[in-house]
Amino acid sequence: MGRTLMAKSDRREMPAYSVAEAAHYLGIPGSTVRYWAAGRAGVSKPVIEAAALHPIVLSFLNLVELHVLGAIRREHEVSLPKVRMAVQYLRKQYKSPHPLWSHQLATDGLDLFVDRYGQLINISRAGQLAMRAVLVTSLKRIERDNSGIPIKLYPFTRSDIHHAPKLVVIDPRLSFGRPVIAGTGLATEVIAERYKAGDSMDDLARDYGREKAEIEEAVRCELEAA
Repeated sequence: MGRTLMAKSDRREMPAYSVAEAAHYLGIPGSTVRYWAAGRAGVSKPVIEAAALHPIVLSFLNLVELHVLGAIRREHEVSLPKVRMAVQYLRKQYKSPHPLWSHQLATDGLDLFVDRYGQLINISRAGQLAMRAVLVTSLKRIERDNSGIPIKLYPFTRSDIHHAPKLVVIDPRLSFGRPVIAGTGLATEVIAERYKAGDSMDDLARDYGREKAEIEEAVRCELEAA
């Protein structure tokens, strides 16, 4: 399902996130985000098509693509040219310009991608299975509409991704697409600022009428040291 099938005014497609913001929300180094989104002039092309260039500004759907690419990076050292080749393989297979957020990747495309990528970087079958498990975990954190297009992303807020709760969500319809506590419009940035100013987790949970675990996850999303 390509970009041409979406309304031009669809906020999921609109430029909304800087490289630094995308890197922060997704836990991916900014240099990696920039490399995947812009490539290297005269050397390599980007893996994804950024919503805007000069400067690079990313859309919500770009975040979803980066989220999936980040899953690969968690399991293996990323070789950009070989990742691009694997993505291009999926584009040809499914005639989709954006296979990393296409619903087909989460269904019949995942094994094709893992197999192709595994061949390109020559990893063992066990390594491919491990990467597949990470990708499955990542894809389960993407919520889609009836057309299969992503509408929500639950970013990882912990290094142990297999046990990370889905308490924080990025929804382009809420808080200008900034992370919020799931089921609310309460921005994690606001909670983190109050926490940094001295409010305790218990105080914040009481003030906002939320569970303490939700407050802790909101702070963890914004403050790595927390």
